[in-house]
Amino acid sequence: MNRSYNFSAGPAMLPLVVLARAQKELLEWNAGMSVMEVSHRGAAFMALVASCEERLRLLLRIPANYKVLFMQGGASAQFAAVPLNLLGDRKTVDYIDTGVWSQKAISEARRYANVNVAASAKEANYTTVPLQSAWKLSADAAYLHITPNETIQGVEYHQFPQGFDRVLVADMSSTLLSRPVDVTQFGLIYAGVQKNIGPAGLTIVIVREDLLNKASALTPSILNYSLQAPEHSLYNTPPTFIWYMVNLVLEWLVEQGGLAAMAAVNERKATALYDAIDSSAFYKNTVDKAYRSWMNIPFTLAQDKRDGLFLEEAEKVGLMNLKGHRMVGGMRASLYNAMPEEGVHNLIGFMQDFERRYG
Repeated sequence: MNRSYNFSAGPAMLPLVVLARAQKELLEWNAGMSVMEVSHRGAAFMALVASCEERLRLLLRIPANYKVLFMQGGASAQFAAVPLNLLGDRKTVDYIDTGVWSQKAISEARRYANVNVAASAKEANYTTVPLQSAWKLSADAAYLHITPNETIQGVEYHQFPQGFDRVLVADMSSTLLSRPVDVTQFGLIYAGVQKNIGPAGLTIVIVREDLLNKASALTPSILNYSLQAPEHSLYNTPPTFIWYMVNLVLEWLVEQGGLAAMAAVNERKATALYDAIDSSAFYKNTVDKAYRSWMNIPFTLAQDKRDGLFLEEAEKVGLMNLKGHRMVGGMRASLYNAMPEEGVHNLIGFMQDFERRYG
């Protein structure tokens, strides 16, 4: 078997042992049926649902006063679900703008609420996070929304905001389960799973119980946290195979030693690649070093006319999906949980060889 290293921002690599387990169980998971064929309300699948939540609670140390939901529609659906569920009798919500995904969340929220952009990194070309001391928060906002990691710009909060008396909401689609998180700092966390947690198709929502039962009458039932919670996220037929895969990835994360162990590996991977970029005059990363992402590392070549050749030669040696987002150009290496350190070191070796030949 000749596996490539997939540096895509998502869908991302999955652990090889998880793929092998899924392959082994594909035709017969329970009672002579595939997991894709069993009833989502049957005892076997309900046990899987319980196992999935138990493992997630273990990894994140989620307190009992938080509900864990597995919803559909990706983070994009949550851009609408968050204001619809949390606005209550308020009219205003606060958002911090740090890049493309913040902007998308802001745009959707404006359909339902008065959005105050309390701070924006636009003037810095989205290469940093605005200092908390400069944020202009509303007096009566229902919540404050942040995007802890911007996959396109490669900007990440390494410390979360503190010292304010409002509900903190975070889109952690590209960082959840890459390191420990103090869930109690947040009223609500949501994350599409296709980066660090599984194949695309589910969105994890972790919501504090006191924030339930505030949904607008306009909230579609499928997006209503208060309806999903008592149904154990089985309000309608879920993507059963994706849920099964997420459960296998969570089991793998536990076996790796949990999130502290993953954080150590992820930090090593990111540090190695940033060091290679910074030590070269041929490659460049423009993000403020205090806010460089561990997960998504954009970089440019000194000669952008070589971009196509770089990508072509990288693919020939199994380094896939390194093309940067069209909005920023250049290259981007995404180093999610399942990217092994060997893959990062292979990329660094290729970059150094490419520079020797064309620099």
